[in-house]
Amino acid sequence: MTEKRKVFIIGSKGTPAKYGGFETFVDNLVSRQNSSQIKYFIACRRDLSDNKADLYDYKKATCFNVDVPNIGPAKAILYDLRALSWTLDYIQKNNIRGAIVYILACRVGPFLKHHSKQLKLYDTQIFVNPDGHEWMRAKWGFFVRKYWKLSERLMIKDADLIICDSKHIELYIREKYRSYKPKTIYSSYGADVATSQDVKAQDLQNWFNKKQISSGQYYLVVGRFVPENNYQTIVAEFEKSKTKKDLVIITNPDNTKFLKSLKDQTGFELDNRIKFVGTVYDKDLLSAIRRNAFGYIHGHEVGGTNPSLLEALGTTNLNLLFDVGFNKEVGQDAAIYWNKQAGNLAHIINRVDQMSEEERQTLGKKAKQIIDKNFSWDKIVSQNERQFIDGKI
Repeated sequence: MTEKRKVFIIGSKGTPAKYGGFETFVDNLVSRQNSSQIKYFIACRRDLSDNKADLYDYKKATCFNVDVPNIGPAKAILYDLRALSWTLDYIQKNNIRGAIVYILACRVGPFLKHHSKQLKLYDTQIFVNPDGHEWMRAKWGFFVRKYWKLSERLMIKDADLIICDSKHIELYIREKYRSYKPKTIYSSYGADVATSQDVKAQDLQNWFNKKQISSGQYYLVVGRFVPENNYQTIVAEFEKSKTKKDLVIITNPDNTKFLKSLKDQTGFELDNRIKFVGTVYDKDLLSAIRRNAFGYIHGHEVGGTNPSLLEALGTTNLNLLFDVGFNKEVGQDAAIYWNKQAGNLAHIINRVDQMSEEERQTLGKKAKQIIDKNFSWDKIVSQNERQFIDGKI
């Protein structure tokens, strides 16, 4: 019997997935596993108040919990470091040869070389997914941004393979770090094309009633509540528009400073069309909410291919996307693009508000064809499995 390739995945918060691109990716990778030649080990973050087992099985994978105290912005760094140390210890104790350590995001660059030297003694390959431009996120201060840029550089330098979820990110890595001659491949996230109503009609209607929303009479936003997702522009422009439909925002507005700033600058609480409705962790319910939206508005500006965008293209007919390369390479001609110029998005909303059902369905059909062709989970999982099995660059 051939020895299974051990693949240790570090950087997602855990399984099963709630929100988050990496969590969704890892969940689908192990849930849809086809190859019997791979054994996954998944790092999961365990807060100190949790009473969860050190090890547990999820699908065919083994998950290992990592304890992390709440120490602010450094929490994610410490989590990855402890997960990396656990992995090294496990490989050493079990004399595992030829494993792959796949690190999601560039958080531990200054520490990677130390671990890499020891892992190389066991013929371990280090793969890195650089994610997006973490150093551009508005929530970080000057010194944190400097750290993210340094960490990115050092991780690209010391990794054996860079797996980019966006062609734009791959191009950036190749050009920015040309002196390191990084080995890169492009492999995106995946999505499902919605083919039927996955949730009971009454459950959906109950949600609509609770939130005072009508099917087909709302624009939808789904995403983390951070400035770089352009909530300010979306809300301000929606207020300017003449639409009588609602703006339904599914997010967790836990950033109280940003929420106060948004209120001060837009006064959105005075517009009864704008509705922050909290989070929806039920995947089937969320899919049904997407499907019944008049249109989806995507404002993500920083990062690579975003899973919520793929999910929207596979579900919602009318998609209004922020005009940036990451989004255009995915949406192509199946979406309508907006920018931050004053009045631009409001004008687009006024225009598409008059779109016929037939026009929206034509766009929706194009979008679903893009997902089927380029981003089906079967395709994405197969790509990753082939890379892991080959194990060599």
